Amino acid sequence: MNQAQNRTVLVTGAAGFVGSHLTDRLLELGNTVIGIDNFSRGTQGNLSRSLLDAGFRFFETNVCDLSSLRNIFSSYEIDTVWHMVANSDIGAGVADPNVDLKDTFLSTFNVLVAMREANIRKIAFASTSAVYGVHEETLEENVGPLFPISNYGAMKLASEALISAAVESYLERAWIFRFPNVIGPRATHGIIFDLLTKLSRNPADLEVLGDGTQQKPYLHVSELIEAMLWICEHAKDPLNWFNIGPPDEGTTVKEIAEAVQKQAAPATPIRFTGGNKGWVGDVPKFRYSIEKLRRLGWSPQLTSRQAVERAVQEIHAEFQSAVSCSS
Repeated sequence: MNQAQNRTVLVTGAAGFVGSHLTDRLLELGNTVIGIDNFSRGTQGNLSRSLLDAGFRFFETNVCDLSSLRNIFSSYEIDTVWHMVANSDIGAGVADPNVDLKDTFLSTFNVLVAMREANIRKIAFASTSAVYGVHEETLEENVGPLFPISNYGAMKLASEALISAAVESYLERAWIFRFPNVIGPRATHGIIFDLLTKLSRNPADLEVLGDGTQQKPYLHVSELIEAMLWICEHAKDPLNWFNIGPPDEGTTVKEIAEAVQKQAAPATPIRFTGGNKGWVGDVPKFRYSIEKLRRLGWSPQLTSRQAVERAVQEIHAEFQSAVSCSS
């Protein structure tokens, strides 16, 4: 039987960008899904499909509320927890380290505590390429040392360490997914969302942070979901960790800005703020190896550029729909 089918699973951050797409797909595969979200970033609209499914149960709560987690986790026979919750605003975590301490690290700590008490022995965890820090070489899973340059990356790395320790003591299996830049509909942040937001506020000027040479891999959210499900089905070690990404070295910020400009505001000039970083904690360039994932049997279909072009169209359509609904 497929690991991803006919189970009762729990998704933290179920109303968020990645979490809502994951929830929809898990339900499509015939699972019962328990969703948790506090709507700090996610929206009820993201759950519009899931809320119509008889197999979905939703709780509006914060994963930092351990008492609430205990009540939920003990009320169901949960096979796997998909822990998607984290602070997604890197800048906010730089400005106030407590943000990532609470939303990125303590959320993981609490989930693991509640899992242990409820005897839930499998976790699938959304980590990030930010755990690697700055490296000149291609990022493979065994590259080191790992020295993140953002609080977000540091707290994700600390969460990975917690999960590793939990596997040694009480978890049966854990899957750690190191995300690249994930893009697509329902986004609440990220370069495409941010550029379209800027255009909606000031159609005469498109400000782009940095000099445009920043280059990173971009993966469409639909492919991310399928990769995670594939890993959970086929990776059977007690502790499994994988890079997930596109089949190339990425695309530049300049190319993304030009794609947004072409789609949404062809006459608007692009203005770069300068410097090779967009913000404090930004890793301006990295190359991502997905050979380990390929050896497991899964490869993406879209290049970074194709994923960007698709996501620009999808997110722009959402912006236009929001404007139409408000007028």
